[in-house]
Amino acid sequence: MKNKKSKLSKQTLQYRNSLKKQQKTDNRQPKTYYYGKQTIDSSDINSVAKILPSQFITQGPVSQHFENELCDYFGSKYASVAANGTAALHLIALALGWKKDDVVITSPITFLASANCAIFVGASVDFADIDNRTYTIDPNKLEEKIKYYLSRGKKVKAVVAVDFAGHPCNWDALSTLKKKYDFQLVNDFCHALGAEYKNDIQYGAKYADAVNLSFHPVKHITTGEGGAVLTNNPEVDKRIKILRTHGMTKDESLLEKNDGPWYYEMHEVGFNYRITDFQCALGISQLKKLNKFIKKRREIAEYYDRFFGERNEFIIPYVSKKVKHAYHLYPLQIKFDELNINKKDYYNLLKELGVVFQVHYIPVHLQPYYRKNFGFKPGDFPIAEKFYEREVSIPIYPTLTKIDLTKISRSIINALGLK
Repeated sequence: MKNKKSKLSKQTLQYRNSLKKQQKTDNRQPKTYYYGKQTIDSSDINSVAKILPSQFITQGPVSQHFENELCDYFGSKYASVAANGTAALHLIALALGWKKDDVVITSPITFLASANCAIFVGASVDFADIDNRTYTIDPNKLEEKIKYYLSRGKKVKAVVAVDFAGHPCNWDALSTLKKKYDFQLVNDFCHALGAEYKNDIQYGAKYADAVNLSFHPVKHITTGEGGAVLTNNPEVDKRIKILRTHGMTKDESLLEKNDGPWYYEMHEVGFNYRITDFQCALGISQLKKLNKFIKKRREIAEYYDRFFGERNEFIIPYVSKKVKHAYHLYPLQIKFDELNINKKDYYNLLKELGVVFQVHYIPVHLQPYYRKNFGFKPGDFPIAEKFYEREVSIPIYPTLTKIDLTKISRSIINALGLK
């Protein structure tokens, strides 16, 4: 985004000054709203407290229980919990056998881990631009990129499709491309817990070879740090469970030659990507509330849609008719370019008013590492870059009240100098 001088209107500056005066006469600490936060209550705390005195506080029966609960809720045959969502993606890359010279394609509008997981195993990364309405990977652009590689005698190994902000990708189109061009399909599902595709909350593992989840505090449910892999493939699940524990196996086939019940073997190098039982206890408690959390997020999104939807200065998130959005994020686009307002200056001003937005995301291809090692440059994915210039993720989490939403929305308007 070009660094232009901000045009803050007289009305905006007057609003900021009046707010400061009001805060000086108010003895209470002014409330600050961030784009996301965890929702923890006494039942969550009690669930964790029950595990701490037990024999198993690392990986034990509660971890397995959480995996079973994830399978039941999301409809997969197998689930493997992991240390975090990035670890889950790394395990997927290993389990699917990505290696040097393989090509993996993902969206440029995503967190770094969606691309980095391919780098972890020595594969090459490329991108396909996003759809202008859903902000998810554009199947037409993806097919163009696949054909580009085929014309050069190269086959794409895998596609990591991101259900950005909680809006599912066009999974029918992606599935068609998967069958046509024979690539592996991964669902980066970290934003979409509770989303529905064609009235199905369990769509994830039906379309993808593997699905990764994150339970970071700003996600729909949290375990502090944590993640998981869902799959319907028993071999993928088996490899992930071995690789997350240093590559160690105690398979029953070893019984005849082992030295005793302590015996294990390592046939390939793995990692310590395990999660604790007390984290999984929190996850079980949180999962019970996911439907309630999603309902509240959708109500907040409806409020924002009504507030910003009729104003020409904003673009509200589009929702396809065949999906139900999970609203991990509410990505509001503000036409800073048309308003002649610098986004950084606007951020600082809005922060003074108690609203701290985030931006999701800096397009991955513009990161120095990817520009240096893969030759990407500004202009390669123009829809993603334009989206980045305009996008702000405004507060959306279940504990926000109508009073909160009114203050947030009006602050966003007032900081732009709008009535």
